Amino acid sequence: MPELPEVETMRRGILGIVGATIVKAARTPCSKRPITIKPRIDHLNKRIQGKTIASVDRLGKRVVIRLDSDDRLIFEPRMTGLVLIADPPTQEHLRFCLQLKKCPVKNVLFWDRRGLGNVTLLSPSEYETKLTDGKLGPDALAISAAEFPKRFHGTQREIKVAMLDQKIVLGIGNLYAAEILHLAGVHPQTRCDQINAKRWQLIYQRMIEVFELAIEYEGSTLSDGTYRNAINGEGSYQNEHRVYDREGQACPRCKDAKIFRIVQAQRATFFCKRCQTKR
Repeated sequence: MPELPEVETMRRGILGIVGATIVKAARTPCSKRPITIKPRIDHLNKRIQGKTIASVDRLGKRVVIRLDSDDRLIFEPRMTGLVLIADPPTQEHLRFCLQLKKCPVKNVLFWDRRGLGNVTLLSPSEYETKLTDGKLGPDALAISAAEFPKRFHGTQREIKVAMLDQKIVLGIGNLYAAEILHLAGVHPQTRCDQINAKRWQLIYQRMIEVFELAIEYEGSTLSDGTYRNAINGEGSYQNEHRVYDREGQACPRCKDAKIFRIVQAQRATFFCKRCQTKR
């Protein structure tokens, strides 16, 4: 967390900075664990000061600000990072500030409670070598229905575990994998090589449906309240969750069985034993 819908919401929330000129970047005073910023601030500023923001893109779970120099300033939220243009949830966890001019938005902020996120400036060649060029899978909202099952071909891993692999498909995380599989009626421990073509297409369809609706609802703000959109507001897709973090509650699909919790690859998985039987 944040996953694809939350990061896409962040991206859309800062689109107003396109066309702005960068004044400078600063590592904000913070007594907490420092985040990784590369290159160091003085070197970063030499490359970005005076540059114009050409676009705001997303690469899976990363917000990518592309400059007119074609360098990319990349925000990777990891567990608790937020990209904001409004006052942050707390001042003590504010990590980075990008000052702008020629734009109604004066600052882009990076806030991170746990300090696991990072900010990185990459040249076009570095961006291709480190992040594209076969290093990551196609985006979950860009991959075709025909290509989707091919990405999982040859693996005997459990489907829920494989869906989290960003080298296979980019953007799916723990929360949304559980929701997708519940809607598709697929047991999370089903091996990928045991899923037939019809079932793969159903998983794909449910993935698109879940992500599009979650983006419409501006993501999921969980009980810890960490995730916020770009103007420090809550998402609302958490009200649509069917299984995630609902252990012991009635399944919304069959209305009878309880939601069950297991651990896969050190991550909690929630599902309904009745609706998601092993085949």
